Amino acid sequence: MRQAIGAAMARSKREIPHYYLSSPIDFHAAQSWLLDYNRDREPEQRLLPAVLLLKAAALALRELPGFNGFCQDGAFRPGDGIHVGWAVALRGGGLVAPAVHDADRMTLPELMSALRDLVQRARAGGLRSSELTDPTVTVTSLGERGAETVWGVIYPPQVAIIGFGRITERPWVVDGQVVPRPLVQVSLAADHRISDGHQGGQLLAAIDRALQVPEDL
Repeated sequence: MRQAIGAAMARSKREIPHYYLSSPIDFHAAQSWLLDYNRDREPEQRLLPAVLLLKAAALALRELPGFNGFCQDGAFRPGDGIHVGWAVALRGGGLVAPAVHDADRMTLPELMSALRDLVQRARAGGLRSSELTDPTVTVTSLGERGAETVWGVIYPPQVAIIGFGRITERPWVVDGQVVPRPLVQVSLAADHRISDGHQGGQLLAAIDRALQVPEDL
C-alpha cells in the first residue's frame, strides 16, 4: 500500500505542475441548518458535516467542469459525470479514494448513505474495481480530529484535488462586528497545464456560495 501510494504521488509531483489555493469558509449557516435537520432524527438518519462539504464541492464542479476530468496526452478530457473520489483512511494504514458516482445528482441523505457504505466496504476490503478506477476528481476531508488545512497531491491523470480541514471556531467579521464563527479551510491543488489560479479561485468561491445556502444542497 505504501509503495503504491509513494509511486503514484512521486509521479504526480514529477509530472504535474501543481498550483495551490486556499480560502476560509464561514460554516455558520451550514452548521445551523445541520443542527436543525438532525435534531429529531435517529442517529442512523443524521447527516455529518462531511456530506455537505462533498455536495458543495460536487455542485461547484458542475459549475466549473474544467476541474473534473483527466489530463491525457497533454490535453484535457472531461469526465462523463462528477464521480468524486472520497479519500478514506484505512485502519491498518494507507489510503484509498473510491468513487461516489454522480455526486452532484444525489440528495444529502443519499450521499450520506453512499459515504457510510463506501467507508465500511473500503475498510473491509470490499470495494469494486470500478470504484477505484473511475473517479474524475478527488475530495479529502480531515474531519473533526484532522489538521486545519490540507494540501493535496493530485492523483494522475486527474487534474485537481479539493481538501477540507477540520471545522474550528475563529473570530470572523459579520456586519462590521467581530464574532465567533465555525470556519472550515478549503484548499485546491490543480494542474497548471489545464487551469490557472483565476479559475481555481472561482471554484473555491462556488463551494463557498453553495455552503451559504445549505437548504439548496
